[in-house]
Parts: sequence; C-alpha cells; structure tokens
Amino acid sequence: MKTRMLGANGFKVSEIGLGCWQIGADWGTGVSRDIGAEILTTAASHGVTFFDTADVYGNGRSEDMIGQFLKHYDDGPIRVATKFGRGVGVYPDGYTEDALRRSVDASRARLGVEALDLIQLHCIPTEVLRDGTIFDWLRRLQQEGAIRHFGASVETVEEGLICLGQEGLLSLQVIFNLFRQKLVTDLFPQAQDKGVGIIVRLPLASGLLSGKFSADTVFPQDDHRNFNRDGAAFNVGETFAGLPFEKGVELTEDLRTMLPEGMTLAKMAQRWILDHPAVSTIIPGASAPDQILRNTGASDMPPLPKALHEKLAAFYVAKVENNIRGPY
Repeated sequence: MKTRMLGANGFKVSEIGLGCWQIGADWGTGVSRDIGAEILTTAASHGVTFFDTADVYGNGRSEDMIGQFLKHYDDGPIRVATKFGRGVGVYPDGYTEDALRRSVDASRARLGVEALDLIQLHCIPTEVLRDGTIFDWLRRLQQEGAIRHFGASVETVEEGLICLGQEGLLSLQVIFNLFRQKLVTDLFPQAQDKGVGIIVRLPLASGLLSGKFSADTVFPQDDHRNFNRDGAAFNVGETFAGLPFEKGVELTEDLRTMLPEGMTLAKMAQRWILDHPAVSTIIPGASAPDQILRNTGASDMPPLPKALHEKLAAFYVAKVENNIRGPY
C-alpha cells in the first residue's frame, strides 16, 4: 500500500483508507461487532492506516468499535478522522462552542485517545461555514491539545472554497468519482495551492461503479440507496452521486466499454481517482472483510493511460454532468 501526505502540514495516510459508516450499522443490514472488528483488522493488515468515522455513525458505535480495535492493535500507527455537525440538537442551527467541545470529548473517550488526529465539520450548513466562527472554536481546541488537526466534509465546490479561506484547515472531504468530475478544475487546484489535502468519499458512487447493480436491483427499505435515492432524507448527491439510479446503471454499462483488458470497473474507478495528485486518500466503505481486498489493490496499479483519462473526461461532459441532481 502506497502512502501520501494529508495536507502540507499533516501526516501520512494510506492511499486507500476505510470509511466506517457501514460498521456503525445505522442503515441497511447491520454489521455485527465481530464482523466490524474483522473488517478493521483486515484493513490494517493490508496496509490501510486511515479510518474515517463520525460521532453520529450508529450514535457513536463506529467510533467505539474503532476505539476497541485500537486498544489491541500495536502494529504501526493508525490515523483516525472523525466528524462533528450532524448530531441531534446540533444540525441545522444548534452550533455552539459548548456543543463542539462536548462532541470532541465524547469522541476522544470512545476512541480512547487524548487528542483527535483530525476532526471534520460534517456537511454543516453553508451559512455556518461562511460565518466562520466555528473555525475559531476549532483553532482554540487545537491550541488546547484536544485536536491535532481540523478539516471539513463538504457537499459543494462553493463550500470547499469557503473553507479554503480558513487558516489552519488541513483537509477537505469531498464526493469525487467518475460521475462527479468538475472538482478537477473547480476545486483541486485551489486546494493544492493552499496545501490542503483531499479525502475522497463515495469513490464508487454508492456501489454503482462496482458494476454489480442492474436496473432491477432492490435495496432494503432502511438502506439509503432506497430511501434517499431522490434526496428524501439528505443531500441526494450522497446517494449514487446524485444520479437517478436507472441512469446510473445505464452509464455504468457505458463505462464497461472503456475498461482496459483484465481490469475491473471498481479498480479503474479508484485508480482514476488516485491519478489526480490533489487526492490524498480514498475512503471506500466495507460491510464485509473481502471488500477490503477488492479496494486496496488500486494503490498498487500503474496510472491509467492518458488517452483513457481523456476519454473518461469526454464521457462525463457528454453523458453525465447534465444528469446530476442536488447541490454540487
């Protein structure tokens, strides 16, 4: 597993990290604690050194499982990023310094650490980002030693650019994949100029880019790929990258025609992301240990040919961008 720096003043992370929403088990088919521990162990044994979680994933369950894992893991450093901003009583208009401090203290306790490696604002309202006071609170916590670094998970280019104006920002977490390409020109150059790292979530567009779905695929009632596919619960961009499901399946079939010989669609999709130097790490999720093995291999692959990159960019412009819904 290759590593990269997260931000100019941050720390090394594995190119493929682990998104830990699934092990929090607050949607879809639950992941048992035993399976969750096996997922974390498998990830670490295959060179994954960056876990991404949040205080609201399973109401703290994801953080707690990571904390229990870290108690017994001593084979090299694991960096953990968590988040604040979507909890009950906080989102969308309950942001106070006291609420942030209580969340940070609770996350530290569940993770079993004195200081959080990275705390990220969790897709909070644009007007709160624009006001900027919340970043002053983060800087105070950093000065006090409760957090080492802070960043922001954002929904739109506009929000990313707002955050880039804040002193001390280490990272931005963004939705970026073959179906969401405009960040290449509209955000990444600015982040690189500021020395801000990029953490990529939804690299496989909620599984579309795994190539395993058909138009007839049915998801469980409590799976966000069912209840949020049209944005009924939260930003539609967090599910299938904002594409209507049937259109996403159709576009995925188009991508199959561009696959290099012997390469899976998921590997091409993740290698494409890693070919962008602004990207620090990708955080695909996993609900089973074998999914870790399918994801980590992208780090060992050579870059995709320039001609393929050009073809994929043209595909996005011609067939994808006009179908994306929601803030972007």
